[in-house]
Amino acid sequence: MKNGKKILTILGSTGSIGKQALDVISSLDGMYEIGWLTVNKNIVELEKQALKYKPKGVVIKEEKYYKEFIKNTQFKGEILCGEASVIEASADDENDMVLSALVGFSGVLPTLKAIEKGKDIALANKETLVAAGEVIMNAAKRSGAKILAVDSEHSAVLQSLVGEDTVSIEKIILTASGGPFFARDIKEFEQLTVKDALKHPNWNMGNKITIDSATMMNKGFEVIEAYWLFGVQRNQIDVVIHPQSIIHSLVQFVDGSVKAQLGLPDMRLPISYALTFPNRMQYDFPRLDLAKIATLTFYEPDSVKFPCLSFAYDALEQGGTLPAVLNAANEIAVEAFLNEDIKFTDIPKAISFAMENVEFIKNPTIDEIVNLDYETRILTSNFIKKL
Repeated sequence: MKNGKKILTILGSTGSIGKQALDVISSLDGMYEIGWLTVNKNIVELEKQALKYKPKGVVIKEEKYYKEFIKNTQFKGEILCGEASVIEASADDENDMVLSALVGFSGVLPTLKAIEKGKDIALANKETLVAAGEVIMNAAKRSGAKILAVDSEHSAVLQSLVGEDTVSIEKIILTASGGPFFARDIKEFEQLTVKDALKHPNWNMGNKITIDSATMMNKGFEVIEAYWLFGVQRNQIDVVIHPQSIIHSLVQFVDGSVKAQLGLPDMRLPISYALTFPNRMQYDFPRLDLAKIATLTFYEPDSVKFPCLSFAYDALEQGGTLPAVLNAANEIAVEAFLNEDIKFTDIPKAISFAMENVEFIKNPTIDEIVNLDYETRILTSNFIKKL
């Protein structure tokens, strides 16, 4: 803490979550001061953020953009480069909280290092718990670090559990929008384009998570994340399609009661809750008008159209390194689809192949997870080339 303000470092500050988090911080009346901002390559947006929020320093992961930034920037703080520097920034002794908003496996090591230093985590990088859930949660227990999920679904569960004993949980019900293809006939899936898949009906997100929503892999990841965050069993986590994205998730208790958290599809709400937990602050965000919404509908997910959700349940049941393999294969397959190298229907094919062919380790160390992540990417890339 510095001058009565908490120090917040944002990993991935120029992405959708990072930008919205800075928007929330601007409304928090000086509660937070920025420690570090890290980016991959969006140095134009970083320049604006650095000059406005005056962080202690910035980290640019890719050297090419780092060199360009230091030549032209007006920012006077520390400027570092590379993945090791991202980890260094996340583990800075001055940090009170780290918002982990990196995409994919890249968030695992920086988040783990921050947790090992006892820093509280606002977790928007669900792949951290998917790939290394047991390692991450054990580290948090040792250091006392709190992990507060920024996902709207897990924030909804957290809010529904305030004042409740977790032993009274009977079931967690995660809601899913269904993505852009919920109502499409499976016969059309072979012809789906990248442009089609990026048209999410409710949320404005980055490309990778939007494709994950289209395949429902994103919801599968959230099932695994919920398992680690809330200490429930696999069979206590259900998914229901809710196209309006107004109910963000529900908790059913042993007496049959159900609590739900509702709100407009605005990521600033769960971000702000994580940053001010357990308190609530007053904002001028748009308000929910149920009379205007009028209808809320629910459906069971279709595992034939969206096999990735089933893959996630299978990976969770087997545990070990299989969730990490699931994540790595998905990242490679999604990237290939975004580059138009494979069809939409090839994404689950590539993931299934990796899950069946990569070595399985029951109780992996973080080094073994990192190694298998690398091996999975190579295996999946080679499979995709044959497609």
